[in-house]
Amino acid sequence: SLVANWGDEGEKWAAQVKVQLMHGPQRKEHFKSISSVDVIITSYALVVRDLAEYQNLELNTLVLDEASMIRNADTQAAKALRKLNAGARVALTGTPVENAVRDLWSLYAFLLPGYLGSKEDFKNRYELALAGAQPDENVLRRLRLRVEPFMIRRTKAQVAKDLPQKLEQTLWCQPSKLQKEAYQEILRQGVVKVDELEGGRARMQMLTVLLRLRQASCDLRLLGGESMAERELSMLSAKLEMLIELLHEARRGGHRVLVFSQFTKMLGFIKEALANEGISFAYLDGATRDRSGEVKKFQASTGPDVFLISLKAGGYGLNLTAADTVVHFDPWWNPAVEAQATDRAYRIGQTKPVTVYKLIAKGTVEEKILRLQERKRGVIGAAIGDEAEPMMTGLNAEDMRDLLS
Repeated sequence: SLVANWGDEGEKWAAQVKVQLMHGPQRKEHFKSISSVDVIITSYALVVRDLAEYQNLELNTLVLDEASMIRNADTQAAKALRKLNAGARVALTGTPVENAVRDLWSLYAFLLPGYLGSKEDFKNRYELALAGAQPDENVLRRLRLRVEPFMIRRTKAQVAKDLPQKLEQTLWCQPSKLQKEAYQEILRQGVVKVDELEGGRARMQMLTVLLRLRQASCDLRLLGGESMAERELSMLSAKLEMLIELLHEARRGGHRVLVFSQFTKMLGFIKEALANEGISFAYLDGATRDRSGEVKKFQASTGPDVFLISLKAGGYGLNLTAADTVVHFDPWWNPAVEAQATDRAYRIGQTKPVTVYKLIAKGTVEEKILRLQERKRGVIGAAIGDEAEPMMTGLNAEDMRDLLS
């Protein structure tokens, strides 16, 4: 979905370079004249579909943008890209590790096949030793020594002189009486069901309960069921009421805002509320067709006050420096993913101080997610050379039971 964005950047910074965007049903025609272009830009999904055509090419350089897209080595995209012929391979990512150290193995399997051994070797040599609460420092150091020679890093700390200040603030929201009652009922029933199950079925049930608890913390309408149209907004979603207040305040101060949520349905409720309040907005989720059109609309000096973005669809690759305020409507287990989303505004080209707000429903699983994030930080950062870099090792059974306690 960033193909068009890369095309725009190519035109802006390297107009002399002949670029071919490979997307849409007409792309098949372009393969006939592909040897006459300098740069081919396509998506991970289309590389899989057009693999046979690309395997016929001898590429000078193969570059992966947002390379964490191949962090799972068993996906079709990861397998397809490993089959291409290229003189040099480059992987660009702000999150070389999102869930576990095996993400690194997949990146290096693309960059330097065999360098970190087989997947099983890597698991026995590094992954198992680093998975526990107390990772083995010697193993951590050994992994860092292995990967560091092939890694060029430019961290936020290094570019701090180029960037304005970033302020981060947690805004605590008191759920309504109705939300608290629904939350407690989901928790009570969910824990009983989890205790009745074992193994994989218990894990799936825990994930289901956690999802519903997170939904209840945001807006009762996310739970579905009985019609709540007659209810007051303050009863359905104390957090949405807080967001509307915050956005009015931001607009009065001349600030423009990015709002991220993992729930596209929640973004729909926010859209409705903004329309009622007369607050202008752009919108982007996985179903948005004209992605670059929405970005250009927001980036214009006369653009809308707010950009509503689904975390999955818009957390990567976009340059949205017209905003100087970022709101995370709901927290995610992985702080690295949240940081990537924040960096849509807090990046090179930003000239104003950036304020980042996390809206957290007090006394809910969201509060525990914040603590989990803190506990999970650090290990992978140490492995790749920055102890402050955030990471997550994924949610294990112990984590989930703690969140449900």
